[in-house]
Amino acid sequence: MPPSVPRQSPPPEDGGKRPESRRHVITRRWLTAITIVLLIGVPAGYLLISAEQSRDSGRDKAKAASATGLTEGFPSRVQRRIYDIPVPNAATDVAYYETNNWKTSRLYVQFRTVPADLDWFLNDLGISRSALKAGHVSISERDAGIAGWDLNTGDDWAGTTVAEKDPLPTVDITVDESDPARPLVYAVSAATP
Repeated sequence: MPPSVPRQSPPPEDGGKRPESRRHVITRRWLTAITIVLLIGVPAGYLLISAEQSRDSGRDKAKAASATGLTEGFPSRVQRRIYDIPVPNAATDVAYYETNNWKTSRLYVQFRTVPADLDWFLNDLGISRSALKAGHVSISERDAGIAGWDLNTGDDWAGTTVAEKDPLPTVDITVDESDPARPLVYAVSAATP
C-alpha cells in the first residue's frame, strides 16, 4: 500500500499570502503614524523654537543698540573682552552702556562687589588696590554725564587709569568706597579702532 499523503488545502485566492491579523494591521498603522510625526514634527518644532530664539536675540540686540543710557545687566563676553572690563561673576547692581563712533568706542560699566572681587578685578587689569589714588575721580565729567553718573558728591572716591598702547583700550576706574564691604565700581574703557 502506498504511503498516504496528507491532504492539502487549496491555495488562497490572494496569491498565497496569509491574511494579516487585525492586531498586526493596527500596530503597523501606529508605527507609521509615529514615524511620520517624528520625521516631520520634531524638525518643525525645532525650527519654531530656533525662530523664536533668533527673534528674541534680534530684539535684545536692537534694544541694546537703541539704548541711550545704562542698561541693567552684564555686558556680553565679547564686549568685556574687547574693552578689557572683567566684571566679577558675583557682582550686583551691574549696568553698562556702549557708544561707538568713527574715532573712539567706549564701554561704561558699573557694578557693586566685595573687596576680594575688587582685588580680582584690578589684578586682571594688571594693577593692585594700591594703584587707586584716594580722593581721585579718574572718570571725566563728560563720560560721567554720558553714563548718568554723579561722581562729584561724596568724599570716599579712589581712582586710577590703566593706560595701554593701541589697540588695547585705556580704562578709567573710579571706586566709591563709602561702604568698604560693598564698594561700587565705575569704569570707562575707551578703545580706538
